[in-house]
Amino acid sequence: MATTITSPFHTSCLRSLFPGEKNGFHTSTLRTNRIGFAAKNIVCKESRVGKKPITVPPNVKIVLEEQGLEQGLKVTGPLGEMSITYPREVKIEQEESGILRVSRARETRKASQMHGLFRTLTNNMLVGVSQGFEKKLQLVGVGYRAVVEDDTLVLSLGFSHLVKMPIPKDMKVKVEESTMITVSGYDKVAIGDFAASIRRWRPPEPYKGKGVRYEGEVIRLKEGKAGKKKE
Repeated sequence: MATTITSPFHTSCLRSLFPGEKNGFHTSTLRTNRIGFAAKNIVCKESRVGKKPITVPPNVKIVLEEQGLEQGLKVTGPLGEMSITYPREVKIEQEESGILRVSRARETRKASQMHGLFRTLTNNMLVGVSQGFEKKLQLVGVGYRAVVEDDTLVLSLGFSHLVKMPIPKDMKVKVEESTMITVSGYDKVAIGDFAASIRRWRPPEPYKGKGVRYEGEVIRLKEGKAGKKKE
């Protein structure tokens, strides 16, 4: 005669059914409590860098532009002209005193991440077209030399050939004492990229430090292999 098992199922009670129950074996019941998840609002704090005001130099002209849902800024100074487009998460405003302020247009995590970044980019534009930036590199090694020929930087870095690098139009390169290279211009990002491309030809090696390094760069030297001590 077959045995029928009737067991009510509740949301707060879990019961495991095994094939052995069909033969009259009963299983234990595990009681559990419901697990609740409380929603927590994420508060995005205002960036300490982003909330700083930006002072416009007297010899710089700025133009704020509306580009649909986005904003644009164009700056013109004695050294050049630059422009930037802001994403929807960030907005820029000019006060009556002439000071620029970059703020968040939305209270989101992405807007908080972009706040400080675009404030820094805006300030670099104003400083670049008014004062400019420069990056210095040093050649360390026997026979390592540099010279500027017309619009080309010529490097002698121990290869069987000379390294020739065209100088961008918006930059100036000056060589002092054949081993000190100074890259200057108004675009900080472009200056950093060009200086990095020079260093990439011969990065400092870790044993004697020979190569192309930034001014003030600290190179951690490794200890070479020591020969076997004579007894």
